[in-house]
Amino acid sequence: MSLIDEYKASLKSMDTEEHIDLYFYRPLGFLWAKLFAWLGVTPNVVTIISIFLGVAGGCLLYYGQPELAWVNWVGMLLIVWANTYDSADGQLARLTKQYSRLGRILDGLSGDFWFVAICVALVLREVDFGDALLGSFFREHQWMIWTMAVVSGISHAKQAASADYYRQFHLYFLKGEQGSELDSTVQLRPQFEAMSWSKDFWSKLTAWGYLGYTAQQEAFSPSMQRLRAILRERYGTAEAIPMEFRQWFRQQSLPLMKYTNMLSFNTRTIAMFISVIINVPWLYFAFEIVVLNLMLVYMTLRHEAICRRAIARLSASE
Repeated sequence: MSLIDEYKASLKSMDTEEHIDLYFYRPLGFLWAKLFAWLGVTPNVVTIISIFLGVAGGCLLYYGQPELAWVNWVGMLLIVWANTYDSADGQLARLTKQYSRLGRILDGLSGDFWFVAICVALVLREVDFGDALLGSFFREHQWMIWTMAVVSGISHAKQAASADYYRQFHLYFLKGEQGSELDSTVQLRPQFEAMSWSKDFWSKLTAWGYLGYTAQQEAFSPSMQRLRAILRERYGTAEAIPMEFRQWFRQQSLPLMKYTNMLSFNTRTIAMFISVIINVPWLYFAFEIVVLNLMLVYMTLRHEAICRRAIARLSASE
């Protein structure tokens, strides 16, 4: 297999890739993945390294003194570096067939660790140094910046989880069950209940966390869950779904993939970098809370409408 073919095999799909990823993060991630494969490093180890890099980068955003602006640039570079590793772990897993549920959980948590560090650093920066727009306002009203950070963090978690869920559902129709990491509580709960807390404590704890994560994703997508139940009852597997219906759903879902990408890493990181460079850190929290939440609501409503049309289409074909 040529390097170009290997690179293409390392991607999830062209449907779900963002331009910045395709032209920057994925090529660098592929090079890292090839190096790590040669060294025998596993995807989970790469993910863990990315967590340390991202957290270190986030911490360096604390420094708001003009003479230490270069430290912020080092922090931003570390965050970009961490994201190349976050890309590399998935590409490495696809190249070497080293898939695991633990890896999926770690991959999802890695960005959360980065952004917790980033949010705490930006809050403390506002409290200790102020900003270029409001000066010391948040030093005098610390509860406000901490509230913004908490709401931003909750929003971030929901945005990232929903974006991943809709992306995996798209891949379910595009590539079938083997090409998607889509899970459901219907499948996960029996596996969780079959484990013993005394004999399989860590495995059961991981399964418990992932079950809760999946249940939260399902709670906000009732029409999608009805569609999944109908498809499961009528066809069993994704591969058994008629190709005409799979292609139809893919075309309906494809325009929403740009929103799943914007709710993931690149857009929010660009906004965060700009807020640090212009020294108005609270703008990042406002962007998360207002702009990205509005985007999430729009994407959710659109996707639920697509699922209702899909259910109607299936009912008409009976």
